[in-house]
Amino acid sequence: MRQIILLLFVTLIGVSADAQVPAPLYRDPITDGAADPCLVYNPFEKVWWMLYTQRRANAETADVAYCYGNEIAIAYSEDNGKTWRYRGTLDLEFERGKNTFWAPDVVLHNGVYHMFVSYIRGVGNHWSGRAAMMHYTSDNLWDWKCEGAVKLPKEDVIDATLIQMSNGVWRMWYKWDSKSLFADSRDLFTWEGDVAPAVSDEPHEGAKAFRFKDAYWFVTDEWRGMAVYRSDNLLQWTKQSGRILDTPSNRKDDYPSGSHGDVVVIDDKAYIFYFTHPGRRFHTKDFHDENGNIPYKFRRSSIQVAELDVINDELVVKDRDIPFDIYLPNK
Repeated sequence: MRQIILLLFVTLIGVSADAQVPAPLYRDPITDGAADPCLVYNPFEKVWWMLYTQRRANAETADVAYCYGNEIAIAYSEDNGKTWRYRGTLDLEFERGKNTFWAPDVVLHNGVYHMFVSYIRGVGNHWSGRAAMMHYTSDNLWDWKCEGAVKLPKEDVIDATLIQMSNGVWRMWYKWDSKSLFADSRDLFTWEGDVAPAVSDEPHEGAKAFRFKDAYWFVTDEWRGMAVYRSDNLLQWTKQSGRILDTPSNRKDDYPSGSHGDVVVIDDKAYIFYFTHPGRRFHTKDFHDENGNIPYKFRRSSIQVAELDVINDELVVKDRDIPFDIYLPNK
């Protein structure tokens, strides 16, 4: 009887029972600390890749040391984004020692893939270390050449997001002092920018810029959901009221809120991929045991996905409790 009721429900809403996107969408099977997803289509293997920060969530270490010493890991999907399987990590080390990589963004320009990834030398027990934005290039998405640190107007920066403007110029936004600044480049090697923040009204990180339904959008992780800004020219941004992904859903691991995501736009559909700390009551609420360690249930993180829409000129997340399908086409 329960199966019949479920079948009737999904039929009424126009979604088949086997089309429901799994929740969580993905958990890292090695460290259980997937965060900061970045989606890119791999035309060589004809699958979608998810690059992400591989936090060491299953390591018993002091304080936030599990957030350091990370590699950039790969998950791949052979069914157009519905399910994901671990593939390994990228070899990005360019100097001796064990170092830290966070939050990649990848773009394709003139047949070459460019990765911009946050880098901190070494591993710390506590939030510390001077960050640099490292630039890599690749012609196959597996083998990456380090082109060095990006020279930006500010130093100690993380969390790049890029978009190519209509005139062909690339714009990169990045986090500095909990604000988003930007710089422009024609070749992705030489950058010019201003020190005036593009978005600075609330502290944030993990910004993502994208175009969807005739507008530019900028979403930022405020550690209690994501703020949303709209623009027609990528210069003046209007903040919409409220946040998205600021409340939990009833899906497994989809709480307390969504953090640092990526957006994939496919024609008139857009999907936001984000991570959660499902063991926490609030995203920033963790605890320390008698050894000064954060317990595992507060360290682990999961990747989720939701569908976006624009209603009355505002970006919204569709009801995550209603089953939905996802389709990322092979390009």
